[in-house]
Amino acid sequence: MDKEALKSELKLLIVETLRLEDVNPDSIVDKDPIFGDGLGLDSIDALELVVAIEKKYGVLIEDEEVGMEAFASIDALADFIIKKRS
Repeated sequence: MDKEALKSELKLLIVETLRLEDVNPDSIVDKDPIFGDGLGLDSIDALELVVAIEKKYGVLIEDEEVGMEAFASIDALADFIIKKRS
């Protein structure tokens, strides 16, 4: 799986899943945090994203610790999915 294509897919998935109407997927910086200061997402957003990622990519995010690491940034999330699927 091409990492650059996956990162673009993930940005679009985040914007569509969370209905972030004022966010352009291309404006999301790969290395910026997804939560907190990044996109300003909260714990409810996190749950929605976990479900969407698990469903779309067939990967399991086992617990909060794994989730925090995987959702550190778009780069981290893409690496997590690629690792889990290989």
